[in-house]
Amino acid sequence: MARMAKVLRAIVRNDAMKEDPEQIYNTRVLALVCAACFGGMLFGWDTGAIGGILHMPATQERFGFLNKSDKAKANQEQNIVSTLQAGCFLACFFTGWAADKFGRRLALIGAGVLTVIGVVFQAASAARGTLAVMYVGRFVAGLGCGAASALTPIYVSECAPRAIRGGLTAFYQLFNVFGIMVAFWVNYGCLLHVPAPARYVIPLSLQSLPAILLIVGMFLCPESPRWLAKEDNWEEATSTLARLRDLPPTDEYVQAEIQEMADQLEIERRLTGGSSAMALFREMFLIPGNRKRAIISIVLMICQQLTGVNAINYYAPQLFANLGMDATDSSLFATGIYGVVKVASCSVFLLFVADSLGRRRSLIATAGSQGIVLFIIGIYGRVQPPIKGEPVTAFGYVAITCIYLWAASFQFGWGPACWILVSEIPTARLRALNVSIAAATQWLFNFVAARTVLTMQSTMGKAGYGMYFMFGSFCFLMGLFVYFFVPETKGLSLEKMDELFGVTEAFHRKFDGDSENGGNAPTINSVHEVHAADKDIDKKE
Repeated sequence: MARMAKVLRAIVRNDAMKEDPEQIYNTRVLALVCAACFGGMLFGWDTGAIGGILHMPATQERFGFLNKSDKAKANQEQNIVSTLQAGCFLACFFTGWAADKFGRRLALIGAGVLTVIGVVFQAASAARGTLAVMYVGRFVAGLGCGAASALTPIYVSECAPRAIRGGLTAFYQLFNVFGIMVAFWVNYGCLLHVPAPARYVIPLSLQSLPAILLIVGMFLCPESPRWLAKEDNWEEATSTLARLRDLPPTDEYVQAEIQEMADQLEIERRLTGGSSAMALFREMFLIPGNRKRAIISIVLMICQQLTGVNAINYYAPQLFANLGMDATDSSLFATGIYGVVKVASCSVFLLFVADSLGRRRSLIATAGSQGIVLFIIGIYGRVQPPIKGEPVTAFGYVAITCIYLWAASFQFGWGPACWILVSEIPTARLRALNVSIAAATQWLFNFVAARTVLTMQSTMGKAGYGMYFMFGSFCFLMGLFVYFFVPETKGLSLEKMDELFGVTEAFHRKFDGDSENGGNAPTINSVHEVHAADKDIDKKE
């Protein structure tokens, strides 16, 4: 434990790392984060698997679109891929309610169960090539993936120590890209060594593996201490936090963190009152600091998709083929290397960048670098488009290298940093709702990308060069958005976010008025009293 703290202090550069006790950096919290982040692998594994599976001639033959026109093939592939996004989008409308009603832990278990059911349907559809069963399986699995995409960052951010919260929340993205990488290589191995129909049934079935690991892992993990505090279960919240921090419940650090939770909850409840859905929406959009956080979360998720990330993730084999690597095995091999680059660069980000350089600088720097490499790919498609059957030119290899550089750049900023920010900036009462809205936005634009990329590739110039210019332009614009509107959050506790966005000042203006009439400073007991009053208000509503 002391060794882990020593290593982290050599890597992570922020004030909280210098001040906090070394016991809080322990294997217990690391195991919890890894168990929860299998929720990120759900999406990653599917993302990496489905494009390669649909690119296999054996799959196309089984499902009856092998001999169709290129346009019909593109439409069929886009329909299959985007059905999952439709389920993900719908799930986000219920995830916030489920996370607040049943807790983060049970909701994550439910997400894993839904994903397993969906994968069973997808694998079963291959028996006779039944597209209707495939669509049902994709949609049900999407419900699980969408729920997990919102729940995992919430759960991790609420359990992680503040000094390394960015790095630990980035584990969500690391597991995501690790799932993408493994799925890429599973596809490649099955294509070379496994006969049909197992060639595509095995990759479809293995999508259930991270879901099973998520279910088992969450059975062994505790509930989020901040959710327990929100539910007024202070005794269990204290004992859970003490176990995660590896400190006695009476320790000064644990008591200070619990008191911060109490302070924040009272501030929120005194500003608005009530905890019904309508009360939470009023709190989100009528209080300027909360409204600003909601808007930042939504715009960040729109921007993340406008980098072109899932245009490349879902259809990497097709895109590499379009850049000149015509053979199926060559494009799948190139896709596998793409997955390795993503994992390596994301690992470097969470170790050396997330909590040292910070979120804001990472986003600004990588917006520019992504824009540059996408423009280079677009220029290649415009001035020297690949010719089918001809060897890849020198400029073609430069364009393919730029895909890898783009992947590394994305993992240094817009991949993990967006999820870190949207899970840590909301106030405690609004965290589940805020992240659910952000995740729904992400899945909506994810759906648009999945449904249109192959169409754009065939209609926006030779080799789809216009698509790369479009995504590159978006990258430059989103860097400007971060520069003007997104503050730095590294090293701050979750409870300090209210101060950063001015909500605490609004409370003190109101609290000072209350104090003149005999009001008292926030304590855990006063939060308990306000929580009981909230329940009465909710019953009346």
